[in-house]
Amino acid sequence: MVKNIGIIGMHDEGNGHPFSFSAIVNGYDREQFKMANWSGILNYLESKKENEFGFDGVKITHAWTQDKKITKILCAACKIPNLVDNPSEMLGKIDALIVARDDMHAEIALPFLKIGIPVFIDKPLTLDEEELNSFIPYLKNGTLMSTSCMRFARELDSVRSDLSEILPVKLISATVLNELDRYGIHMIDAIDSLGLLSVNQVKRLDADYDSFQLRSENGPEILLNCLGEVSKTFHLSIFGKKGHIHADLHDNFNAFKRTLGYFFKMVDDKIPPIEPEKVIRIMNLIRESKNLKPNCSIKL
Repeated sequence: MVKNIGIIGMHDEGNGHPFSFSAIVNGYDREQFKMANWSGILNYLESKKENEFGFDGVKITHAWTQDKKITKILCAACKIPNLVDNPSEMLGKIDALIVARDDMHAEIALPFLKIGIPVFIDKPLTLDEEELNSFIPYLKNGTLMSTSCMRFARELDSVRSDLSEILPVKLISATVLNELDRYGIHMIDAIDSLGLLSVNQVKRLDADYDSFQLRSENGPEILLNCLGEVSKTFHLSIFGKKGHIHADLHDNFNAFKRTLGYFFKMVDDKIPPIEPEKVIRIMNLIRESKNLKPNCSIKL
């Protein structure tokens, strides 16, 4: 039996995740995708073989964005049969939901979660403490997943395998485009997936971009720099006593596909793929860090 998945996207015109996620699951129509003006996404889709797309027993069948014209393009480009005029129209018609937009997470997701429909919420889950508290029961019962897809980046596989050769780790330098509250989670989740995120003190550095020093008693120091409007940057450098490792996390296709795979598995087994306490701790870390003034620090 095929599981019907709904997808909700957009708000930010620069957010192409609805197109990426939907194409990875359903496949895509090349000519229709050209009309969507997502050439960067189309380029990496076209580099993949046909058998790299799709999941057994899963299809994205319903879509909504705030702009019906965009929703029509999304449906045509990614072979989604049902366009809805309101997210509530998906209730009772889908088995799980992907929220691939940057806002309205609680407003959109909670009606589905409350009736037991599993939801994936794209990063970050929420920086509002009250909303976070409302999500906690669903994180714990295995019906809500939220993460940066960089947590599952293919490039981190070799980092993990090489890490033991440079221990102990002394310093991690993580650099990403855009601001902390938008893209900082990409690097934080990547570091957490390596078992290296241990933070009990944060200092905001005096810079023209979002720059932070993350410290702990036992873990390595982390320097996180979110550079704002620069070219594509997802860089991780790990410096240990016996060497160093560098990685650029640029393979979006595999990061997205792996993440969706973990979500669809959670839909089946209701087991959280990420420890709920980790998600909560990371949301609190980003919220507290964002509110710091330059040269000010806070203990977590």
